[in-house]
Parts: sequence; structure tokens; C-alpha cells
Amino acid sequence: MRAIHRERVYAHPPHRVWAALTQPRIIASWLMPTEGFEPVAGTRFRFRTRPAPGFDGIVHCTVVEAIPERRLVYTWASGKGVARPTTVSWTLEPVGDGTRLMLEHSGFHGVGGFLLRGMLSNGWGKKFTQFMDIVLSRLASAHDDVNHTDVDPLTERRPAAEAAAR
Repeated sequence: MRAIHRERVYAHPPHRVWAALTQPRIIASWLMPTEGFEPVAGTRFRFRTRPAPGFDGIVHCTVVEAIPERRLVYTWASGKGVARPTTVSWTLEPVGDGTRLMLEHSGFHGVGGFLLRGMLSNGWGKKFTQFMDIVLSRLASAHDDVNHTDVDPLTERRPAAEAAAR
């Protein structure tokens, strides 16, 4: 079955794109909140989102490969009817002052895989064309201070839990 492919050149250096793919707080702002993510091969982690019919809202993942500012690969197992995990591969390539970011989500099998591919294909497109641009621009304006800023890179607001605690 065909894989999902997305590719785009961003006017941002590889270290900024890598941060958007590997910093848990930033990942949560454009993709989903993570639990236990580290860009280290063998790391098991989860994405969490709202449940939907046939989906408990949890995506179970394992980092397969992590080469800083070049490549990140992890498995993706979610929903009922998906017999095998799929694979999400991110490849970063410097292009002038920017970065070409390539996504391949592969390994869809059977009817469950066909349905999952259909659901994820549109979502990945929106993440690539809208959310990633916003996050990267806001990271640039925050001078890449991804670990010390108290503002969410996507919403430009303090995360609710942090704001409530202040």
C-alpha cells in the first residue's frame, strides 16, 4: 500500500526544524502532546490526543533512528484494526539558508491500514503546510530559546497548566 509523502522547504536552518521535531513542548504545539519522548534510538513514547470511534487517543511509538538535524524515524501504532505499527520517517536536508523537510509515513497494511492512511494523509498535509510554518516562525522570533521561553510556539500563550500554576 502506498506511503504518505510530504516535502517542503522551510526558510529556517536545520537546528530550528530539528527542535520542532524533537522538543516535546514544541511537538505538542503542532502535532500532539508526547509522553516520554527523547530523540534517542530505542526510546518508547506515546502521543496523546482526543479519542475517536475506534481510537483510544493514544499512539504508541518507539524511536528507531535519531541523527541530530538529519533524520528521525519512529514506529506509530494506533487504533483498532491496525495489525502492525507503521513507520514515520523525517529527513532534513540543508538547502541554502533553509531546510528541506521530508516526511514518509509507511507500512500501511490491510483494510485497517488503508483506512488509517486515508485519515492521516490529510492531517499530515495540514501539519506541514500550516502548523509547521507558524511554529518555525515563532521559534525564530523567540531566538530559538525553546527551553526557556514560557510561551507556546504555536499559540503564543502560556500553556494552560503552567498559567494556572502562576
